[in-house]
Amino acid sequence: MTTAFDRYQAAVARLPLVAILRGLTPEEAPAVGDAIVEAGFGLLEVPLNSPRPLESIALLRARFPEALVGAGTVLDAEQVRAVHGAGGELIVSPNFDAAVIAETVRLGMISLPGVMTPTEAFGALAAGAIGLKLFPAELASPAVVKALLAVLPRGTPLMPVGGITPAGMADWRAAGATGFGIGSALYKPGKPADAVREDALRFATAYAGALRT
Repeated sequence: MTTAFDRYQAAVARLPLVAILRGLTPEEAPAVGDAIVEAGFGLLEVPLNSPRPLESIALLRARFPEALVGAGTVLDAEQVRAVHGAGGELIVSPNFDAAVIAETVRLGMISLPGVMTPTEAFGALAAGAIGLKLFPAELASPAVVKALLAVLPRGTPLMPVGGITPAGMADWRAAGATGFGIGSALYKPGKPADAVREDALRFATAYAGALRT
């Protein structure tokens, strides 16, 4: 039986892009999930400020047992427990909160908290985070990634999130970014599944190209 960490490692090895499905409804979840997973994504995040997010998480978890499915915009330990109850295994936050990370770790889930400074980054890792979300990336640059990775423990996963485009991936990758979180450029409420599939493939192709540069 594979664990959440096994699924995380497999997804990151295959395509380290987190699909941020803010605004997804349970009714859309199957078709949108199919579109994203068929493009190679294995990390699916439904932010908790979406309509009925726990229902969508449960649907996606059942439909894609090999993917790592969970929630974003998780702000307290109670929400972590609710996501766990829905079958989610991934907890993504916009900020560093030690209590959120501790509860995530206690429940055997994967923690990817948001950080911007070395202080936050080291604090998150000490609390048990598996990787770090550099957020919002619009306030940072590839140079920030390079500077952070120069002082963080070797091999620390660092994923810029916010404003990421296929064309901009190569510069972030060259600086050492491990992967990316992709939000409105991939999915926004009401976007047809076929259009989501096209954009998911564009991001997957761009990431593969960034690896070769």
